[in-house]
Amino acid sequence: MIELLELENVEAEKRKFIVKEISGQSALWQEVYAAILDKEKEITDFLNILWKIKDLQIILTGAGSSAFIGEILAQTFYTNTGKLTKAIPTTDLVTHPAGYFDRKTPTLLISFARSGNSPESIATFELAEKFQDTVYHLIITCNREGDLVKKAKSFTNTYVFILPEKANDQALAMTGSFTSMTLVGLLISDIKNICKNEQIILRLSKFCETIFKNFNPVFRKLADRDFKRVVFLGSGALKGAAKEAHLKILEMTDGQIICQYDSFLGFRHGPRAVIDASTLLVYFFSNDPYVFKYELDLVRSIKETEDFMFTIGIGQGLHELKDAGLDLMIDLNDGFAKIPDDFFSVCCVIPAQVIGLYKSIALGLVPDSPSQNGGIHRTVQGVIIYPY
Repeated sequence: MIELLELENVEAEKRKFIVKEISGQSALWQEVYAAILDKEKEITDFLNILWKIKDLQIILTGAGSSAFIGEILAQTFYTNTGKLTKAIPTTDLVTHPAGYFDRKTPTLLISFARSGNSPESIATFELAEKFQDTVYHLIITCNREGDLVKKAKSFTNTYVFILPEKANDQALAMTGSFTSMTLVGLLISDIKNICKNEQIILRLSKFCETIFKNFNPVFRKLADRDFKRVVFLGSGALKGAAKEAHLKILEMTDGQIICQYDSFLGFRHGPRAVIDASTLLVYFFSNDPYVFKYELDLVRSIKETEDFMFTIGIGQGLHELKDAGLDLMIDLNDGFAKIPDDFFSVCCVIPAQVIGLYKSIALGLVPDSPSQNGGIHRTVQGVIIYPY
């Protein structure tokens, strides 16, 4: 584990979880891979039965950060399985089940849950059983004692994968739990190539360590600057990563820093108006040359026309951006073939976690639980589930 922070002036009680949870991710990802490898046969046996079902659809679900995992993985599951895949948050499925569930369409509901105790997670499970004639559940969770795991024990159409204990973040903000559950989804979607994908996990771990080692001082200085807004942009799977990154800083600064996310092309259609002299812009660059052309066009356009505070680019092999005027380029290029965007997404969110942590400290907040009015909790509070 890399020692991420030296915070002599911040009481240990205020940072006892979040620092370890952020800095421990590079090692945690390798534990996650080993855990998947250990359950390879069980997972394969469960899924092989489903892949034979004609017209099977996949719904990826969760709430908050767990829902964003589905947005990263939707295209990947479709590409790897050939099954129609949708990312639909539990918060939408609970309120509008009839608009999403189709009784006649066989469905695999893949639920991502850090604690498995959110009321919406249980309600979505129950609604799927009510609305679908044929439904299977794949539960990916960090908490073996969670309500969702307990619920699943009564059903035979369910497989539960429990991540290593270290993935069960105790701080308010999801960090290692988010990246680890994302990796589980990626590895399971392509379980037949689990051994081949080990090299990607090892490279991701090295990339993570590189970010901590080479860019941590820059993030710390950046957090001391008076930026008021942060915008994250990404395409495809990296748009899901941008969504998670924007939430990390929003949560960890207790909403004092206004954050936004979008795709590169989508940002042109109105949201671009958010940029001002107090804005930090963070670009997640695709390794797809076709997609990158659109991204580069926007970066150059913003450089020519907008007034902003600071820009960061994260990608692999960013030599084409030398004239793009970026203030910081995080080029994770190790000389090998580029890692696919869906896997690379887990590295893209690391800078947001670190900047959010430093900014939380700079604002005088408690990093482990930055919500000053108690409105945000590690597990959502106050949600009443009504009978449908």
